[in-house]
Amino acid sequence: MDIAVKVLIVEDEMIIAADIALQLSKLGYEVSGIVPRGEEAIRNVETNRPDLILLDISLKGPLDGIDTAHAIRQQWNIPVIYVTANTDEATFVRAKKTRPYAYISKPIRAIELQRAVELAISRLADEPHPSTSPAPDAPFVLSDRIFVRHREKIVKIFIADILYIEADRNYCHLCTADKEYLLTTTLKVMEDKLPANYFVRVHRSYLVNLTQVDEVGDGHIGIGGKTIPLSHLLREALLKRIQTI
Repeated sequence: MDIAVKVLIVEDEMIIAADIALQLSKLGYEVSGIVPRGEEAIRNVETNRPDLILLDISLKGPLDGIDTAHAIRQQWNIPVIYVTANTDEATFVRAKKTRPYAYISKPIRAIELQRAVELAISRLADEPHPSTSPAPDAPFVLSDRIFVRHREKIVKIFIADILYIEADRNYCHLCTADKEYLLTTTLKVMEDKLPANYFVRVHRSYLVNLTQVDEVGDGHIGIGGKTIPLSHLLREALLKRIQTI
């Protein structure tokens, strides 16, 4: 099933933090936490592992926002969006070194927040696959999840929950146990982006999740209650990837 993108808010002005949380909720994102200090942010990330962090640069305490971002980046590849009021040049230079995914100026407008979040997630698409040129609306992939557009927002699907992907000319149908998504990208792009240890091509029009295969016939595969055609030329390669007795 799809899961809303989890956002951690790190902001020491609680009124501002509450307003950001309300705007994110209206946009369909899940606020996984609101913390006022950098040390708490690091502990929260370690425990809850958000998909994205909205981080005030001017935090009070021993760690400001930039110090916090640096500490998080050393351990986790989680996008950081800086929230800032007036930033002097020296602070901006420090902030750039932590490679933030976006900046938002206070007061925050909903449309700017939405665009910054989507841009931050989309930047991740190129990092694991620098040689690939993704389609404009290609999915955004992390190690264990994929982000897709669905009803004018971005939702999260865990890779393990994907059953199969079916080609439909220049589109793809991504299917989980309880939902189907239409993606404006090709099956070849999906095959290049998804982890090869999970996914295998079984037909010119189908890519399947090996962990979800229920049965293998002479010319078909059973997966999630659906029968998928199995190419004779690809059957042997599939059987090499699964354990048989």
